[in-house]
Amino acid sequence: LLALITFNYFWKFYSHIIKFILSYLYKFKVGKNFFCAGTPKIFVNSNKIIIGDNVEIMGDIDLRLRENGEIIIGNNVRIDHDCRFVAAKNGKIIIGDNSYIGSNSIWNSGEDIIVGKKCLFSSWTSLNANDHSISRDKYVRDQGFVYNKIIIEDDCFVGTNVSVHKGTTVKKGSIIGSNSVVTKDTTEYSINIGIPSK
Repeated sequence: LLALITFNYFWKFYSHIIKFILSYLYKFKVGKNFFCAGTPKIFVNSNKIIIGDNVEIMGDIDLRLRENGEIIIGNNVRIDHDCRFVAAKNGKIIIGDNSYIGSNSIWNSGEDIIVGKKCLFSSWTSLNANDHSISRDKYVRDQGFVYNKIIIEDDCFVGTNVSVHKGTTVKKGSIIGSNSVVTKDTTEYSINIGIPSK
């Protein structure tokens, strides 16, 4: 209600409070002009989160670090509501400058997820740099994981409900059509659609 009455002034004041909590309680590095219009949910065992300048978080966000995971958000990044980023093992999630992440996106990094500059992700994107091992001699809950990097190069557009699998590189300028599953590298400035995408 206060946000409706005061327009963005409430969120600007609120953002200063959130920045103070992230910087001084959690020891994250948070740049200037931080804006947050939601509640961050923080599940971390370290302070390895860096948030650049002019970052806008347009709703609730879920940030999780396990083992030696790191999350690095570049300058002028905008993240829509209800996104979750999990960095585990030695994996890093790196979001390049001037990129946009759509709502309800879930990114899991047991290995690195590296996003270039000026990328656009629609809502409900799923990036998984890990997968469950598959074996007949153990229950699935008792099996380990396999890991491999995901690289999204500069100037890529990833459509709604896209899943990008471990070990893939989405090359510069690539477009991934909605509801596609990326299982192999793309070529520069290509349009890729389907399950698996072609």
